[in-house]
Amino acid sequence: MPTLRSSPRLHSSSSPSSVSSPLHRTVGSTLRALSTSSSSINLPCDDRDSDPSEGDSHSLSTDEGSDFEESLRRNVRKRSAKRSLRTPPVAKHPKKGSQMVEGKIQKKSEPPTSDLFDSVKTAKSDMQSLVDEWLESYKQDEEAGFLELINFFIRSCGCKGTVTPEMFKKMSNSEIIRHLTEQFNEDSGDYPLTAQGPSWKKFQGSFCEFVRTLVYQCQYSLLYDGFPMDNLISLLTGLSDSQVRAFRHTSTLAAMKLMTSLVRVALQLSLHKDNNQRQYEAERNKGPGQRAPERLESLLEKRKELQEHQEEIEGMMNAIFRGVFVHRYRDILPEIRAICMEEIGCWMQSYSTSFLTDSYLKYIGWTLHDKHREVRLKCLKALKGLYSNQELTSRLELFTSRFKDRMVSMVMDREYDVAVEAVRLLTLILKNMEGVLTSADCESIYPVVYASNRALASAAGEFLYWKLFYPECGTKAGVGRERRRSPSAQRTFFHLLLSFFVESELHDHAAYLVDSLWDCAGTQLKDWESMTSLLLQKDQNLGNVQENTLIEILVSSARQAAEGHPPVGRVTGRKGLTAKERKLQADDKVKLTEHLIPLLPQLLAKFSADAEKVAPLLQLLNYFDLSIYCTRRLEKHLELLLQQLQEVVVKHAEPAVLEAGAHALYLLCKPEFTFFSRVDFARSQLVDLLTDRFQQQLDELLQSSFLDEDEVYSLAATLKRLSAFYNAHDLTRWELYEPCYGLLRKAVDTGEVPHQVVLPALTLVYFSILWTLTHISGPDASQKQVLDLKSRMVAFCELCQSCLSDVDPEIQEQAFVLLSDILLIFSPQMILGGRDFLRPLIFFPEASLQSELASFLMDHVFLQPGDLGSGHSQDDHVQIEQLHQRRRLLAGFCKLLLYGVLELDAASDVFKHYNKFYNDYGDIIKETLTRARQIDRSHCSRILLLSLKQLYTELLQEQGPQGLSELPAFIEMRDLARRFALSFGPQQLHNRDLVVMLHKEGIKFSLSELPPPGSSGEPLSYLEKCLQRVSQAPGHQWGPVTTYCHSLSPVESAAEASPQGHPRSKKRRIEEPHREDVSSSQEENLQLPSLLHTPILTSTTVKSRPLLEELGEMEEGSSASDFTHDRPLSGPQRSRFLGTQYFQTPHNPSGLDHGNQLTRLSLMEEDEEEELEILDESSEEWQDIDKQPGDHSSSSEPGLDLLDTTELNIEDF
Repeated sequence: MPTLRSSPRLHSSSSPSSVSSPLHRTVGSTLRALSTSSSSINLPCDDRDSDPSEGDSHSLSTDEGSDFEESLRRNVRKRSAKRSLRTPPVAKHPKKGSQMVEGKIQKKSEPPTSDLFDSVKTAKSDMQSLVDEWLESYKQDEEAGFLELINFFIRSCGCKGTVTPEMFKKMSNSEIIRHLTEQFNEDSGDYPLTAQGPSWKKFQGSFCEFVRTLVYQCQYSLLYDGFPMDNLISLLTGLSDSQVRAFRHTSTLAAMKLMTSLVRVALQLSLHKDNNQRQYEAERNKGPGQRAPERLESLLEKRKELQEHQEEIEGMMNAIFRGVFVHRYRDILPEIRAICMEEIGCWMQSYSTSFLTDSYLKYIGWTLHDKHREVRLKCLKALKGLYSNQELTSRLELFTSRFKDRMVSMVMDREYDVAVEAVRLLTLILKNMEGVLTSADCESIYPVVYASNRALASAAGEFLYWKLFYPECGTKAGVGRERRRSPSAQRTFFHLLLSFFVESELHDHAAYLVDSLWDCAGTQLKDWESMTSLLLQKDQNLGNVQENTLIEILVSSARQAAEGHPPVGRVTGRKGLTAKERKLQADDKVKLTEHLIPLLPQLLAKFSADAEKVAPLLQLLNYFDLSIYCTRRLEKHLELLLQQLQEVVVKHAEPAVLEAGAHALYLLCKPEFTFFSRVDFARSQLVDLLTDRFQQQLDELLQSSFLDEDEVYSLAATLKRLSAFYNAHDLTRWELYEPCYGLLRKAVDTGEVPHQVVLPALTLVYFSILWTLTHISGPDASQKQVLDLKSRMVAFCELCQSCLSDVDPEIQEQAFVLLSDILLIFSPQMILGGRDFLRPLIFFPEASLQSELASFLMDHVFLQPGDLGSGHSQDDHVQIEQLHQRRRLLAGFCKLLLYGVLELDAASDVFKHYNKFYNDYGDIIKETLTRARQIDRSHCSRILLLSLKQLYTELLQEQGPQGLSELPAFIEMRDLARRFALSFGPQQLHNRDLVVMLHKEGIKFSLSELPPPGSSGEPLSYLEKCLQRVSQAPGHQWGPVTTYCHSLSPVESAAEASPQGHPRSKKRRIEEPHREDVSSSQEENLQLPSLLHTPILTSTTVKSRPLLEELGEMEEGSSASDFTHDRPLSGPQRSRFLGTQYFQTPHNPSGLDHGNQLTRLSLMEEDEEEELEILDESSEEWQDIDKQPGDHSSSSEPGLDLLDTTELNIEDF
């Protein structure tokens, strides 16, 4: 064991001067201020306060937070006496330029080459060698070496400035930091700790490793030399209080890592002191003849030396804690708070004797409420390290009682990783602190086992295992370890599991509970022998619900072992399995198959009468390695399975059982298996039985005029069985199409066939057409086969169209679903991929069928709350199922629209309900709208307008033209238009042509039907809001409206003017004579009594000219003055400019606000490739007009720019 001795004081008397530097003087005063500061750390807000009058006091505070204060006082005075003053350091390199320091202009020294910083940044050299090299340079020149260390930390902050010898000699600590702050480059917010890129990726790790190695290499020498450490701590303390984020972040990290290293050194010193004390006691207890006085004296000297070293270390730790931690644990930057919490956890674990007290634990407890995720996470991880050590839990009782409620509440944290750590922490408390968590605390954690996040659910599953299962089962097997357990313990485990799932009533599916317990109790859950024994034994006294649950647990554990992924809806974040996990999965699948192959027929035989138990048992075949039937010669069990499967199919008519049975038989009917012939023969026998029964029952139905309920049920059950098997197996050779089609034709013609029979018959015909299509999907198909299939398909579509008007809603919905699917399959998409030979099969529905499909959608999908039936009296589960069915119908219709089967204009029937049914179908309609826009942007925009037209027309027909704007339906329509507007996005230039087209078409629609003369009807509300308070010319009621319409119409004789905002043409100006004035009729239509200025945001082009306020002057007393100027264009310019007209109106002194609103609606239709060309002759005229004042704009209230999406709430879409 090395002897701890103080290093010889280097150059102890080499200083020629007795005056120390300001920085050196600041160190002593800083440490004394820190040591004499307020000793109470119960209130962090008081930690900055200090009382200078207490500097000479030797009394200690009774507060627990002042652990090191007395030793720090003695240590500071001792080091001051032992160390002589040093000469000011000398700069290594001269600096360029000049700067003002204390009022004197001095030459800047060249910044020293930061070998330390570059080496740490690249992380190529060994950190210990790097520190040893620095120590050698420090021993050769203390001041230069220390400056190099200081500049390393400055460079690590991202600061370009350096500390020169002159600054170190003449400037105080705060002045140096202020000077560095002024030199800091704030152009970029990045600094080494936050910079991106491969060169900075490992910087933080290398930086922390350098600090740790520095303390480790100096622990026997320079660590107890007052100069380097005291100055370094003082510098880091000052930097940590800087307003510059880079200084504060980097210095806090360095100080906290320095503190962590000092804690480890203090721990080693404590161990050495204890060892020294034992040696001293042993030596002193020896007899007088054996006792060695020299050894006792050396042990006393060593103990004194160790005590001095420990006092110095404690003084440095106390300075860092009070100078940095106490202020930075509540820093505004979450990264700094996280660093403090992480490091204080390390101190408590490493040196629990000094730090594991309530005075330090309270900081972690307070920070558990931090609003930032990373800080809360660090707190929980720090506490996990403490609670995982059972020896430390006795000292955490007070803290646990104070902050237990907060830790329990963090289980429901919105951040999943924080919630996971909270559950794991509570699991440690449960295991190591008995009786701390109450039943209420545990019950708040139990529901988390059904969380969608698998990590959180697994953590809660582990907590549940240690709370409920472990005490009763008495096993301590680790996660994933195989250990044989007694049958009684396994039965106890499954009984507890069943009780928890059934009695808690937290969820309906045991698969999620199995997945949550899989990581901690996977071995028990894979004990399929115990589960099957519980199911097959008669004396287990399991209830019906418990048997159903145990079967579900059996199937879920088999699926988990065979497939290795969680159930639907639970995310893991993992991309795949490792090789070891795949091997374990394959082994488990073999064990599962070998055990259940003999027992599955027995289980089916016992529960064959219960549909809820049989359906999941048949699903077990999905997780078998079916080749074992061949390799292990287990064909006799296969025969038993086929017999039981036939009995189950014949006995049950539930869709879940029939689907599971058909799928199980499909898995066995694969040609690669050697037992394929046996299974195929069994399948043929079963289908023959069902078809013979169907033919017999069908004949009875056709011949008899009346059937009782039993006969109807029997026929419907047979059709259901055949339909389920037709879905998974090709039954074309049994020729079921003709009898089923005849049955459906009779149902449509006479209505005498019960609906229970019609539903499966429709499905049978549908599957028959699809299987026939698979037979002719090759190019060698004959023309006759193709035409026969086409005729069958058309006949089936006619049947379904007739069923859409059936009185039974189930038949209507089934016909709609099948019709949607069949039309989609036989759409133009079927010839893609080189299948042009199927072109004769393409079918386009007639207009009548399209209309009936749309009408069905309106009647069965977009239902008002009052049309849904019993409302609140319905069970929630039933309502959810009905909603899923309506969503299915809507999705089928939307697919027909997007794949070109139906006219895209029919989407208006869907889009007009977007806002009203947003909660139920918003995602489907939004996706349809997006896909439709991708197909044709212009057409989609017209469909949106068509939706609004339809809504307005319906409202007008129902309510009449009076007071429409006050109706709730009109407000809903306006909200829908707003949502449509948001769907265009913020690309104004990209969508300008579409918006202009929408406005023009909307205005044309609003003027399509004028009110009769003399009626009180007003223009449609679309223009009613835009043309408020328009004073109209006598005898011309529609003058303003016609003016506005003409401004947007491509009328060649309309007035043309250059609006404000058009860029100058890059082409050569064209000189042409002024055109003739417009005709008197057009002048009459263009009369407006007010001047309307062009709004700033009307055009989306860059505004390069001032606002044009007037185009002419109104003659006093005249109502027909010309105010437009028409400039003709010739040649291609005129053809390109055709369709774009602009108008301006004279100034209205009254200041009404309708002018601004109308002008904002005058959106000019302009293609992106078109360019306005302005004549040279008009420039002087525009310049004269531009000089006129524009005070009229202030009097008008600014309206909503229809192209300015910044005025709309984009989040609403």
